[in-house]
Amino acid sequence: MVRYRRKTGRDTLWIPGTDHAGIATQAVVEKRLFQDEHKTRHDIGRDALVERIWKWKDEYEARITKQLKSLGVSCDWSRQRFTLDPVCAKAVRHAFFNLFKKGLIYRGKRLVNWDTKLQTAVADDEIYYEHVKGHFWTFKYPLADGSGFIPVSTTRPETIMGDTALAVHPNDERYAQFIGKMLKVPFVDREIPVIADAILVDKDFGTGSVKVTPAHDPNDYATGLRHKLPMINIMNDDGSLNENAGKFQGLKGQAARDAVVAGLEELGLLIKVEDHEMDVGHSDRSKTVIEPYLSDQWFVKMDVLAENAMNAVKSGEIKIIPERQQVFGLARRKARLVHQPSALVGPPHSYLAHRR
Repeated sequence: MVRYRRKTGRDTLWIPGTDHAGIATQAVVEKRLFQDEHKTRHDIGRDALVERIWKWKDEYEARITKQLKSLGVSCDWSRQRFTLDPVCAKAVRHAFFNLFKKGLIYRGKRLVNWDTKLQTAVADDEIYYEHVKGHFWTFKYPLADGSGFIPVSTTRPETIMGDTALAVHPNDERYAQFIGKMLKVPFVDREIPVIADAILVDKDFGTGSVKVTPAHDPNDYATGLRHKLPMINIMNDDGSLNENAGKFQGLKGQAARDAVVAGLEELGLLIKVEDHEMDVGHSDRSKTVIEPYLSDQWFVKMDVLAENAMNAVKSGEIKIIPERQQVFGLARRKARLVHQPSALVGPPHSYLAHRR
């Protein structure tokens, strides 16, 4: 369209730009590094890795630009920009600082999809789900006063040390007497409450009780916010267990799971093990299992910014073509303002099945 308009004598301007692709590019470079030299980024260091990433970027940016020129794309190639060019990077820092001063950008803890191999947060659309065979481990959660226990099932026993509550359904007569009582978390010297939650718990599913680990499960995170529960992170960036996991510190993955199950059996708390199939999220970048992980993240308050943008469209200051997209966009934004999306990551039904 731009080429046609320019050929008919119109004044046109199409400014070309390429994106650094961030972690996606890094993943490709790291994969090539390991295939060609059997080394990781830790072996060569940060500076050498950055140098290789820029070399890769220069090679493929030139190829992409050449292809576009061959197609006759009618850009002003003298103005081509790259997102990490000094002028672009400066503009980003300037915009960020201005928004920060106005209180529109802030930092807080939020549960994210964590890639333990690349050690970075991963967007929802960069996750794929695989149906895998796993297990349900049912074990006894002992009452702190020693008077008995509540049975609970989990697909992730290695997260027990991060539990901050045990949830039951408020209408479940089996557990009504336990609501408000305290339980003792196996392996660590800590007590947690029995809470009633009709959103998290399906009383007709499994044992009818759910261990709540807010720092390591999206549904539990939402439950933790509802009940103001502590959020205890038991994981390091690389997926290994940290000091909050007690004697299991340093273990990761299947080794951590096996050790915790063996510990439950040794304490006489393991009731049974059942086969269970579930959908498990994997990172599209590293092909490894995604871990829900509590992390510091930056957020932008969108209500004021979005309202200004909407008003600019309504007043005609900004025109959206075709016009039907203008109406559709405003309607969608209005719906979002009425119903704010939750903080959960990934499909809740998949995580719920995985979690329980």
